[in-house]
Amino acid sequence: MADLFDQPVEESSPSPGNRPLADRLRPTSLGQVIGQEKVLSPDGPLGAMLGSGQLSSLILWGPPGVGKTTIGRLLADATGLAFVQISAIFSGVPELRKVFDAAKLRRSQGRATLLFVDEIHRFNKAQQDGFLPHMEDGTIILVGATTENPSFELNAAVLSRAQVIVLERLGPAELDRLLRRAESEIGSSLPLTAEAREALIGMADGDGRALLNLVEQVAGWKVAETLDPKALGARLMRRAAKYDKSGDEHYNLISALHKSVRGSDPDAALYWFARMLEGGEDPRFLARRITRMAVEDIGLADPQAQSICLHAWEVYERLGSPEGELALAGAVTYLALAPKSNAVYVAYKAARAEARKTGSEPPPKHILNAPTRMMKDQGYGAGYAYDHDAEDGFSGQNYFPETIKRPILYQPVDRGFERELRKRLDWFAKLRAKR
Repeated sequence: MADLFDQPVEESSPSPGNRPLADRLRPTSLGQVIGQEKVLSPDGPLGAMLGSGQLSSLILWGPPGVGKTTIGRLLADATGLAFVQISAIFSGVPELRKVFDAAKLRRSQGRATLLFVDEIHRFNKAQQDGFLPHMEDGTIILVGATTENPSFELNAAVLSRAQVIVLERLGPAELDRLLRRAESEIGSSLPLTAEAREALIGMADGDGRALLNLVEQVAGWKVAETLDPKALGARLMRRAAKYDKSGDEHYNLISALHKSVRGSDPDAALYWFARMLEGGEDPRFLARRITRMAVEDIGLADPQAQSICLHAWEVYERLGSPEGELALAGAVTYLALAPKSNAVYVAYKAARAEARKTGSEPPPKHILNAPTRMMKDQGYGAGYAYDHDAEDGFSGQNYFPETIKRPILYQPVDRGFERELRKRLDWFAKLRAKR
């Protein structure tokens, strides 16, 4: 069984023209890989490794269709390693054991193994731990491929023994190069206008493999006229945007939405809000996060912001989708244009830190109630000044524990309603200083 994993995959023998275009255009050298020059150049991490002749274990992190599998195969070719590929989706502990046994045999015969693991994040913790001894003793060079953030999905022990290489989504220029390469391979230009070519590239959404599949479809059409974007769109469906409600894109997009609101950019905020809805995000999740933005980034600079978010949330619950989403969009727009302040957020964190530091310090006795004679004898409530009895309604007494220096926690900004709160604070501070 070990020999089975050592053998290259046998290909059927159709004519080259019948092989899938993506297979026919698979690069045969690292120099032919499109869009990843940053990591493959002589100064890049992979280029430097190959230049020194020292290839370490790697995690290739990037979206679909950017060349992870191709790079793994070509790294093995460039270093003379045996290339073995498995998928975490279809492999379990028994299959891994066979792979490791075959790699040990190969190593005893003087040849190391590059083990390429597709979708490595699908392996559980115990399965990931199984790689460690074989990585450490040199039985395998692990090259894992993942579309998910490795810091969330992979064990710290695996990450400590592998370098994470970030592969980037292909941009329009790289996809255009790939499109021209495909046209050269099929021997003709696609029957598309310049605008339709741009639309085709947009449909691929940064995925080179998806683009080649689309090219193959268009090349097979028998059309008498050049197609414009509208005619192309009628024949082809746009590729669904990459979005995983529990994965990395989920966190990336909500971060983009939050920071666009914080940055007072309503157009960007609405764009990311729409991107998440188009990806299938639960509007209730968005309603919750929008309300959090009002609390965290606007606070008392505009106290009405929280009420607007809660009201929009309630409207969504009454109307449902898609009508209720418009109320949430209104809340997003309001938040983006509202004055910003995180003063309460900062004060709250500072208060929690002060509370942890001072432990169990009691309140000063003058603000304690004295319901019993013994408590009065102990001084509870003695000297308490009833603020309403003061001429200006402010006694200026100390309300912190007597053993700590009065901290300054809440510092309102000079924006929105907090401008008024700053005046009030300054007034109370002036009165307190007099008394």
